[in-house]
Amino acid sequence: MVKKLKQFATIQMGYSFRSRLEAVENGNVAVIQMKDLASDNTVNCTELANIDMDFVKEHHLVQKGDLIFRSRGEITTAAILNENLERAIVAAPLFRIRITNHTLIMSEYLLWFINQSIAQAFLTSRAKGTAQKMISKETLDDMEVFIPDMEKQKVIIELAALSAKESNLLTTLAEKHNQYTSNVLIQLAKGE
Repeated sequence: MVKKLKQFATIQMGYSFRSRLEAVENGNVAVIQMKDLASDNTVNCTELANIDMDFVKEHHLVQKGDLIFRSRGEITTAAILNENLERAIVAAPLFRIRITNHTLIMSEYLLWFINQSIAQAFLTSRAKGTAQKMISKETLDDMEVFIPDMEKQKVIIELAALSAKESNLLTTLAEKHNQYTSNVLIQLAKGE
């Protein structure tokens, strides 16, 4: 089945701050920024900036399972929020994507799909701007998503996680191998 993103999810533009974000130690609202999106496509919640905000509209607050999308720059991928945050918002230019039909699609599957080459090609082809590329809300709304049944989604999520783990292990192994080889060659150079 193929559906447009807007048929099963809502997209909310991140909160636009009028000036530079001023973090305060005991602020009442946490803010997810571009720097908080980790390379493993999760939101790193350990160092979120906290601010004081008198009034936050309910629709700006994030929930566990929301996707945070990078709408500007060379990388236009998404990250998933895996934690329950009491009061947190997303800062512009990020978008928050929230699934409205959980019987149709899983957040983890949508995350995987958005970050695949087929979705990335669609987004790149519709990016606006010359110096800095930007993806509009309308473009995201119109993105077509291939949606298999729930069992296949679970299999895809599991295989994608195993593939990422394998990739990380291979990278670590290559680094260790290079380190070992370098140490052996240094010893050889010293005449040992």
